[in-house]
Formats: sequence, structure tokens, C-alpha cells
Amino acid sequence: VHYIAEQSNTGAATNIIAGTAVGMISTALPIFLIVIAILVSYNMAGVYGVGIAALGMLSTTGIQLAVDAYGPIADNAGGIAEMSELPPEVRERTDNLDAVGNTTAAIGKGFAIGSAALTALALFSAFATKTGMTVLDIMDPTIMAGVFIGAMLPFVFSAFSMLAVGRAAAAMIEEVRRQFREIPGLLEGTGVADFRRCVDISTTAAIREMVLPGLVAILAPVLVGLWSLLALGGLLVGVTVSGVLLAIFQSNAGGAWDNAKKYIEGGHHGGKGSEAHKAAVTGDTVGDPYKDTAGPSLNILIKLISVVAVVIAPVLVAWHG
Repeated sequence: VHYIAEQSNTGAATNIIAGTAVGMISTALPIFLIVIAILVSYNMAGVYGVGIAALGMLSTTGIQLAVDAYGPIADNAGGIAEMSELPPEVRERTDNLDAVGNTTAAIGKGFAIGSAALTALALFSAFATKTGMTVLDIMDPTIMAGVFIGAMLPFVFSAFSMLAVGRAAAAMIEEVRRQFREIPGLLEGTGVADFRRCVDISTTAAIREMVLPGLVAILAPVLVGLWSLLALGGLLVGVTVSGVLLAIFQSNAGGAWDNAKKYIEGGHHGGKGSEAHKAAVTGDTVGDPYKDTAGPSLNILIKLISVVAVVIAPVLVAWHG
């Protein structure tokens, strides 16, 4: 976070580069821990051990939800403090709480990603049992094609999520501009904004824009499975590996960008209104869809594709004779 804040002194571009690099390098330690968990649990009790390890991580759901919800609650408290015109020190305190919340949220998302990886491995074993698949030969071009398709899906899914955020943000900006034009005294602070309309835009967009990513998650394993069972096995491998890495990267990079902005707002590198702060705001704006939309949703993509593959496996076996 301190490194990203320091890089903000030279503009938004170096802030983005630093945040991206931090997010990428942050994938190393979690992946090593996931690999160790897989190897230890498998050597102790085979695939059943991997399944129990996944269950063990999922059993901490209570604390995961608590630490994940902490950040948004603190953030909303800051928004309420600002809208109700409470003293500036109240906003400073909620900002500090929100900075802690970004870190706890990243931890909660890390747990969710780790459990998704282990769960996907257990589900893949179930898929292999139902289809009679004992080994995947990566020298087989069909399997390798499936791996590449699977590795591509998290990127496409993330793109759809981020484009949805962009469209919703554009609609929100147009609505805010309209209210400034049409509501008397709003710009001067004497008028009252129509907050309900803004909330409605966000809620409607959140529901409508998830249709396409949802269809991708459901149709991809079906279509690839109709083509080849081996390719579907490769797809499950590709989507799990690519999805876990991308989810960790996006969640950690987004949280780091947000905290770098708050660190500068705390009086470092020129504080609020400085050039470093303007660059950090840009980084935080980029990081929001990373940590709040695309990153967390990849856990669902990984699990959903694996579940769909297991459910349709008997039908695919019959289809291919």
C-alpha cells in the first residue's frame, strides 16, 4: 500500500502499474498454501481428504462473512456521516475503519477463493468418476483445447462484469447530471437530491447485467461437453487454475489501490487535493470493480462450472455413446 501511494506522486499511470504489480505478486503465497493443502490432504486421505479440507475451509463461513461485511458497513457509515454533515473527524474515523475493512475483506475473499479451488478439485473427482475418466493426457490436442477454453472463461467473465459496472456508472453519472440541471438549488447545497432514483439505477443494473455472465457459466460446460468429454475435463482444469489466480489478483489489487488512496488522504504525500491523491483516486476507481465485482464473482464461476459439469455428466456419457 505504501509503495502504491509513493508511486502516485508521479501520476495515475505509475499508480496503476504499481497496483497491478502488487496484485500479481500477491498471488504467489496463497497459491503455495493452496498447493500444500492439496498435497497434504491428498496424501492423508486421497480425494476424500481434499474434499474434507474444502469442507474445513467452508466451515469458517461465519467469520468469513463477518470480516467481508465489515468493510462495506464501515464505508456506508462514512457515507452516512458525510451526507448528514457530521463533523469531519467522524469521516476520518470511518475512513480508518474502512481501510481496515478493505484488508479484512481481502482475507475473507482469499478464504473463499481457496475453498473454491479445493471444492473444484473434489467436484472434478466426482466428474471423473461419473464419466469413467481416469487420466487426462495433456499431449491430447482435444484436452489441451479444453484447457485453453477453460483458462479463457474467467477473463471473459471478468470483462462482462467490468463492462456491466461501466454501463451502470455511465447511467448513474447521467442521472446525477440531470438532477443537477433540473433540481433547483442542488448545486448550491440547498436542494434535495432524488437518491431513490440513483439506488434504483444501481439495483436494476446489478440484476440485468448479470444475465450474460450467468449464461456463460452455464452454457460453456454444456457446449464443450457436447463436443467432447475430454475437452470438458480440460476445461475444468483451465477454469480452476486461471480463475483462482485471477480472483486473488483482482481482490488484492483492488484493496491495495483503495487503501493507498486512504493512506494519502491521511496526510501522506501531500494529502487530499494533491496530485498524488488525484492519481490514487483514479487507481481506486479502477480497483473497485476488481475487488467488489469481478474478483469475488470468479469463485462462483469456478464452483458453478464444476457443479454443472457433474450434473450433466451422465447425459454427456449417454450422448457420446
